[in-house]
Amino acid sequence: MFSKEEAAKLRKEFWTSFGKSFPRKWLLYNTKIKGLSFKFVADRKKAAVCLDIETPDELVNLLYYDQMISLKTLLENELPEVIFDDGYQLENGKQIHRIYVPFDGKFSIHNKNTWRDCYEFYVETMNAFELFYYEYEDVIKNI
Repeated sequence: MFSKEEAAKLRKEFWTSFGKSFPRKWLLYNTKIKGLSFKFVADRKKAAVCLDIETPDELVNLLYYDQMISLKTLLENELPEVIFDDGYQLENGKQIHRIYVPFDGKFSIHNKNTWRDCYEFYVETMNAFELFYYEYEDVIKNI
């Protein structure tokens, strides 16, 4: 088991190593749509690439989520393992709409031997997600 300090140091090393190994400017929060952001997620047992919808206005969230549902088949053609969750609960208890692709390999942020496969998953999956977003950005924004 790791102390809080050791775990924090390992998380920082994970993300720093990812940035150095795959230097690239990702879309992430620069979607030009408030409350719509791409994220890399990693914790003790899982990793994923996500598109989170979390504006302060739940009606707006639903409209964006419905736009994404209308594009679901197209997104599944690019990312067959994509999951649409209209009630994803974050660790802090907040519920959001999340569209994500989980890493299906063995992973733990505490095990450096699993990092490389996760990094490659991140690059491949986020790239496909971003290309899809750029292709359908006008449709997604049109709520």
